[in-house]
Amino acid sequence: MILAWTPSAWADYLWWQSQDRATLKRINRIIDDTLRHPFEGLAKPERLKGDLSGFWSRRITQEHRLVYAVDGKTLTIIAVRYHY
Repeated sequence: MILAWTPSAWADYLWWQSQDRATLKRINRIIDDTLRHPFEGLAKPERLKGDLSGFWSRRITQEHRLVYAVDGKTLTIIAVRYHY
């Protein structure tokens, strides 16, 4: 599966690199798992509804979520900071 990032998600990822290495490590584990199993696995995958239908979410922490979309063989990271 190909990994792609939105510009804002990449900025969030870079923010985690400078602010919280432990959370960054968790984000990396979640991304690795999501590449293998997009709709099941670590961090409680949840299909989003309403305006965000078509996207999925996984818990990074109680406050932060990884939001992503899967289109064919591409996993696009939409956000890795804050709550949707």
